[in-house]
Amino acid sequence: MPAGFLKNGHAMRWFPILTASLVMLAAAPLQADEVPGLRVVEGELLLEGEPFRGIGVNFFDAFYRVLQDGDNTTYEQGFETLGEMGIPFARFMAAGFWPDHMRLYLDDREEYFRRLDEVIASAEEHGVGLIPSLFWFYGCVPDLVGEPASAWGDPDSKTRAFMERYTRDVVERYKDSPTIWAWEFGNEYNLPADLPNAEHHRPQLNPALGTPERRSEVDDVTHAMLRSAMQAFAELVRELDGQRMISTGTASPRPYAWHNKVEGTWDHDAPHQTAAMWAGDNPDPVDTLGARDYAHHGEDRPDWLIGLHVARALDKVLFVGEFGMRGESFSDEDRERFHEQLDRIERHVPLAALWVYDLHHQVGEWSITADNARAWQLEAIAEANQRLRERRP
Repeated sequence: MPAGFLKNGHAMRWFPILTASLVMLAAAPLQADEVPGLRVVEGELLLEGEPFRGIGVNFFDAFYRVLQDGDNTTYEQGFETLGEMGIPFARFMAAGFWPDHMRLYLDDREEYFRRLDEVIASAEEHGVGLIPSLFWFYGCVPDLVGEPASAWGDPDSKTRAFMERYTRDVVERYKDSPTIWAWEFGNEYNLPADLPNAEHHRPQLNPALGTPERRSEVDDVTHAMLRSAMQAFAELVRELDGQRMISTGTASPRPYAWHNKVEGTWDHDAPHQTAAMWAGDNPDPVDTLGARDYAHHGEDRPDWLIGLHVARALDKVLFVGEFGMRGESFSDEDRERFHEQLDRIERHVPLAALWVYDLHHQVGEWSITADNARAWQLEAIAEANQRLRERRP
């Protein structure tokens, strides 16, 4: 999610270097057995046993809106529109953002899952696959159980115990649904890790919705903490669901992530250091590499180019979990830049999701519907998906 963190603006400079330095592994013959959802087989993305590439959307609050208001079923219209436009899937937050919005899960589990059941049933009715992100905001679970954010790194913490409980509940409930395409841990957990100025990037505060009044150094997180949690999540998911694609939900590494982690500096990373961060942020059995690609006004920064080669070398799949261009008024040059961005994704990226479909609090900035001033972006990805379908064997 766009939140002010710096993006990697040096992918183009590193692209030819990494191309020469990484060894590309040849793919073995693919298995054609049909399984629900997405599956990664030796670096190839399959859907129901067949090679697949697609561009979806982030429908961030499809569940969140009904979680906050049990009578709000506007997600139904959203999935209907996406299905009619041939948008193949939606990534969404499959939990609450603030701790108080998870109280329903603790107090009335049956009602909580009734609401989530209806969201998933609606997506299935309209032919839209889903990628649920179970722990979107890294402050939510620790705040809910009364621990600091650093508790993610403690296997014996209440935070990790809640993670296991919720993961089991969700995966066991929906693992047989063809609408669930993949499982995702959270959103961009790598961005606040090991920052030299961590005191300025601690989890957001909202005491009215269950956060503490203040944060301290115990809320500072490291890559080691978060990777430990993500790996535990992935191992549990793989135990419960032996085949579906698993995503960490991480962003592209910042251009100084390795130096932040190892030396506590803002020095820029060398290509092999960036490659190491990308691999480390997506530990096995995670079978994807998370990435972002935002085309800003006047800029063109394909952050995922390094990750594409790292993914191929590791027999994983690059998932550009968010991409897009901010604003409501666009020049011809802006539109051309977006289409160039989309063309790169269409040609090279197995899976990507546009940010963001029908998000009320980002109207005028990022929110895209079929009838607002940003609708042309939705139409563009619909056309791209049609081209991708026509190219399938």
